[in-house]
Amino acid sequence: MALRLAASGVPVLPLRVGKAPFGNCPACAHNACGGRPNMKTTGPCQCPQPCHGWAAATTNPGVLTSAPWTAVWGQATALAYHPGGARLTVVDLDNEAAVTWAQEHLPPTRTVATTRGQHWIYTGTMRSANTVRPGIDIKSRMSYARWLGSGIGRMAPLPTAVRALAVREETTPGRGGVVSSVPVRAAWDQTVATGCRHTANYVRTGLERGLALVRARTESGAASQAFGVAQFLAAQHTQCPGPCGLDVLGWEITAAAVSVGVPETYAHRAVTNGLNPTGGGGTS
Repeated sequence: MALRLAASGVPVLPLRVGKAPFGNCPACAHNACGGRPNMKTTGPCQCPQPCHGWAAATTNPGVLTSAPWTAVWGQATALAYHPGGARLTVVDLDNEAAVTWAQEHLPPTRTVATTRGQHWIYTGTMRSANTVRPGIDIKSRMSYARWLGSGIGRMAPLPTAVRALAVREETTPGRGGVVSSVPVRAAWDQTVATGCRHTANYVRTGLERGLALVRARTESGAASQAFGVAQFLAAQHTQCPGPCGLDVLGWEITAAAVSVGVPETYAHRAVTNGLNPTGGGGTS
């Protein structure tokens, strides 16, 4: 099965008892090699036997059938793969309640039954994160997932709703509490957007509507809302020659999230992820 998956472009690795990767090789034990901490740094593993967790995953049949790997396969109890290496994201739903939540809030996609729940698999990659909601982990870049079969259904593109789950925010403080403040900055106008094809009224109207949505999240979800607003506004500028002053728009969204209790660090991260520069005039 490992060879079949590798032939289809899915990087694989063996798991030991406990559904965990095998320990680092002797040369890398206790990080003696000075290389990556387990599952923290991107890049393939160059060690002759499975080493450095998810980074050991490979599609090379010569590696998979080599003597060092053959010895490890003999001790393996499960097969895993690196979703990010296959351009996939796995939403790991660990219980029935998590599955029910996904059915109500996420677009349908390919599903794989697990011991206690389901894996929902989308095309596209993102940051991996644990416990984004009760019983829900996201496995994509710098992570591994157990291979439990091909599943059923057609894979859908990775939706904004899943990306937003990885935006961590702390509980909104009690009324009147202040977590942090954003320094006063100039508001968006066309002096910072000399390459924007939209009118100032168009941009400000869209921004104000988005800010209102963020400010309405007084109990929870403000960072996720800020992410969505930033992503929506950035999409309006993808055809502009640029610059469009999206960084200034971003600070206004961040300030709105902070005003309802989101710590500035989390708010800024959410907005930055939403703007997600990918090139073109709308990224400046």
